[in-house]
Amino acid sequence: MKIAILGAGNLGLSIAKGLIVSNAYTSLYLTKRNLSEIEEYGNYQKVSVTSNNVEAVRNSDILIFAVQPTQLERILEEIKGELTDKHVIISTITGFNISRIEAIVGDQYIIRAMPNTAIAVGKSMTCICSNQKGSKILPVAEAIFNRLGTTLAIPENKMQAATVICASGIAFWMRMIRATTQSAVQLGFDAKEAQELSMQTCLGAASLLIASGKHPEEEIDKVTTPMGCTIEGLNEMEHNGLSSSLIKGMQASFKKINNITVQ
Repeated sequence: MKIAILGAGNLGLSIAKGLIVSNAYTSLYLTKRNLSEIEEYGNYQKVSVTSNNVEAVRNSDILIFAVQPTQLERILEEIKGELTDKHVIISTITGFNISRIEAIVGDQYIIRAMPNTAIAVGKSMTCICSNQKGSKILPVAEAIFNRLGTTLAIPENKMQAATVICASGIAFWMRMIRATTQSAVQLGFDAKEAQELSMQTCLGAASLLIASGKHPEEEIDKVTTPMGCTIEGLNEMEHNGLSSSLIKGMQASFKKINNITVQ
């Protein structure tokens, strides 16, 4: 696959790293105005870096847009004259609906994707949706993102919620790991040991649920003995609003994302 990532910022580079590690392309173009920030990627085989979006489009079939929301319309206007029937547009832009992209570029294969930064290590949870024409090539997008993690096709009206759960969710889980790391330090471990304990325990919990398909409470029941230390800790956390704080935080993020308008 001949892929271009237009906008090699944090997310764009995370996608690029995942593609490079999994060797999921025949050629890869990365674009950014300041090439000094991405020039090292030009050392990888079959990877080109450029500040010329038109050049990237001419030499690619799959176009992944990872620019700032306020930049997307300008870039679409810039490259729309180069688009052909072979091109697939994949937008990772928050708050920019498919209908708005269609209004600029016309009847193209258009997909919206919401990966997260774990795509850099092949562990992204990516949600995708498409316009009617794009539904024909959804399997292509799924094939790309399944090499970089796990993919779920959803209706476009759920993309904002998916952004909160999966993309913002990375930050929420990082904060949980930070908190358990701080607690481990207080309990006597040095900082490096504490973070290792927290990270691996978090990974183990998720892996258990993925492997078993069980509800979290079923796994919780296995480690909560009567009058034991686990249930004591869980109850104290709930008394202080652990679950409600997480839910309220995600609801606040969802409210905010629905108030974002792309000018």
